[in-house]
Amino acid sequence: MADALTYESCGTPPMSLPILVSTEGARTLLPLQLHVTLVCNSGCPKQHERLQASAKLPFDAMSLYRNTIWFLNGMHQYTRKGYEAASQNFEPQDLDVSVVGRSFMVTGANSGIGKATAMAIAKKGGRVHMVCRNKDKAEEAKGDIIHESGNTEVYVHIVDLSESRKVWEFAEAFKKQYPSLHVLINNAGCMIHKREVNTEALEKNFAINTMGMYLLTESLIPLLQKSREPRVITVSSGGMLVQKLQIDDLQSEKGYFDGLMVYAQNKRQQVVLTEQWAKEYPDIHFSVMHPGWVDTPAVSQSMPQFHSMMAQRLRSPEQGADTVVWLALSRAAGGTRSGKFFQDRKAVPTHLPLAWTRSSTVEVLTFISQLEMLAKAVQAKPTEVLRDQVV
Repeated sequence: MADALTYESCGTPPMSLPILVSTEGARTLLPLQLHVTLVCNSGCPKQHERLQASAKLPFDAMSLYRNTIWFLNGMHQYTRKGYEAASQNFEPQDLDVSVVGRSFMVTGANSGIGKATAMAIAKKGGRVHMVCRNKDKAEEAKGDIIHESGNTEVYVHIVDLSESRKVWEFAEAFKKQYPSLHVLINNAGCMIHKREVNTEALEKNFAINTMGMYLLTESLIPLLQKSREPRVITVSSGGMLVQKLQIDDLQSEKGYFDGLMVYAQNKRQQVVLTEQWAKEYPDIHFSVMHPGWVDTPAVSQSMPQFHSMMAQRLRSPEQGADTVVWLALSRAAGGTRSGKFFQDRKAVPTHLPLAWTRSSTVEVLTFISQLEMLAKAVQAKPTEVLRDQVV
């Protein structure tokens, strides 16, 4: 099976890379050979990419459309060159600020985007709470941040975000111990390619990417509301653009399990949650963002083929963290409308054109009610009660 697409290009060097396509109702890759013909500004067409993916289900035109448009946009916008082009329009004075006296919580802060974010905040004088799973890596990262920033107000909290009950317990204890929290940055995430469940019987990608950030945010909202100019920022992914919110299988029990597509679905869930929180809590500024394609340990471990093929095109962790830092620190970001999705310091659409990924109000409210039910079960325990509530 083969198809061709003509696309305007400025002449990016050729490469071979798999394009991942999912069908509605099933998470899979398609048996597809896709030839993308790029037309240079000179008008001379050239064969540029040979994208291929292999699996078992029949071709789905809408999924192909979504993934092809997403990938081509990504090649121009999500890469290092995309950042360099976008940064030409940044206002340097936006980050000419001091945040001494303000407190920030960053999950997944021991490496990659999280560490770069924590470092940037510490350099501006902020009090940083690093929420990490691995104590040794967290302490090492803390030492690096203190040494480079000269800011000693950096604190480590060891929490396994895959364990939902522990996330809630941590947030409740934090509220009692600390008088304020100005900015919460939900950065931690994972992409697990084999279906696993946590002690509460929640699928682990969902537990970390969605349930963890939901429990942490909901629990800390009262503390944020007591603080001046509170903000919540969630690091999502442009991969969510290929997914419509699915409300009938939050635990990914039906059909073929594809960790990449589960991850993309979780990232769509984060966007939906941010939009809903912005409506429910107008006194807090909520935002969600796409960092681009970034060279981090998480990417190299979860997508080794993508990482090796895109190595020279990937953004640095600092470039990936730039919009997170801008959303967390700048007055300009605080003046934007709450609930928006950002890329390179600009609010961008949450849906591709004609991609049929929009959800009805009923679907969104059903999703929220499912999360509320799971959260109540987590808080109530015992585990046996939660297992009966898993959807």
